[in-house]
Amino acid sequence: MKKLAIVMTLVLCSAQSHAETLIYAGKLIDAKSDGARADVTLHIVDGQISQISDGFVAAAEDDALIDLRDHTVLPGLMDMHTHLTGQYSSDSRLKGFTLNEADYAFAAAKYAKITLESGFTVVRVPGDSFNVTVALRKAIANGDIVGPRIFTAAKSLASTGGHADPTNGWASHIMGDPGPAEGVVNGMDDAIKAVRQRYKDGADWIKITATGGVLSVAKNGQNPQFTAEELSAIVQTAADYGMRVAAHAHGTEGMKRAVIAGVASIEHGTYMDREVMSLMKKNGTYYVPTILAGNWVAEKSKIDGFFPELVRPKAATIGPVLLKTFSAAYKFGVPIVFGTDSGVSAHGDNAQEFSLMVKGGMPEMEAIKSATSVAAEFLGIGDSHGSIEVGKQADIVAVRGDPLADIDLLQEVQFVMKSGVVYKHRK
Repeated sequence: MKKLAIVMTLVLCSAQSHAETLIYAGKLIDAKSDGARADVTLHIVDGQISQISDGFVAAAEDDALIDLRDHTVLPGLMDMHTHLTGQYSSDSRLKGFTLNEADYAFAAAKYAKITLESGFTVVRVPGDSFNVTVALRKAIANGDIVGPRIFTAAKSLASTGGHADPTNGWASHIMGDPGPAEGVVNGMDDAIKAVRQRYKDGADWIKITATGGVLSVAKNGQNPQFTAEELSAIVQTAADYGMRVAAHAHGTEGMKRAVIAGVASIEHGTYMDREVMSLMKKNGTYYVPTILAGNWVAEKSKIDGFFPELVRPKAATIGPVLLKTFSAAYKFGVPIVFGTDSGVSAHGDNAQEFSLMVKGGMPEMEAIKSATSVAAEFLGIGDSHGSIEVGKQADIVAVRGDPLADIDLLQEVQFVMKSGVVYKHRK
């Protein structure tokens, strides 16, 4: 009898673990088709989509039912450029001297939760502080913290005085001479060592600042900041260790060098010209626009004292150009993947980028695909993520209404499921 009881318990546990969650979708954007389907049932078993049925299938007694018949259901969204360890404010530079590693870690946990609840189930972090997002990635994967799946570059790489040199603007007596361990590269040997250090640290990607930037305390936001030889060493070493390279770049020459060297993506791309666009299209280099960040810094540049005076004119000048560049790149046929630079703008506002992309000429469906199926293929997880198909991970979000008619609706995500677990459901 004892043996029979054990067998029955195992059978019951097995049956319970395979009970379905049914999702009734009034409209379904699967991110593979060019249109939406109406009246669909999604069957979720063990965190995966097991079946997709036409109509609203009756739930069995043990099934969980989620009724989204007045919603549009989509795959979980993906942001390819977000910095989870902070959020820019007028005192951000001071915080660099007052916050400890643990402070950054707690902030990152908070921003990860906000990001997930905004509908973004996968993110790429091209640069952090203290390798915090490496630990955060593990904690989320282990279920200790709520947040999206993370691909991180850990600490970005720069040249001395470059955009990601952490000591820019410091007094000389505390500036020191940071090197590859701190992400500062001068010469091919440094470049190789810095990439290998990121591998040792647990990074998934390598991030370089191929040109100057807006928010670094340095006068030039456009100049190239790596030699062609340094870039080639970084890209080749990254490839040797199974990583790809994302290149922050505003100026044309820096972008050109980075694309020729073989980077996977250009971030921002403010002054991209037709020669760079042609190279990117030829090489399959993706463009991550971050139009939202451009808008944000341009607005904040109007506030006295918000930015250091060396930063203010760069923010005012570069910001407005991004939308024009995006429009030109889209028309030219440059591959585009969704990214916001959130952490400059506020975490949770990521979906505002969709509205700006549509404003720049990209149709709503293409904008959605850039953050779902296109983003998944870009990351190399297209077999498991990025679309609503049988066998894919149950990363699912929903909005009330039709985002193909009003893209702004994506800024009000009502429902978030990641790997079959519901993290948000506003009824």
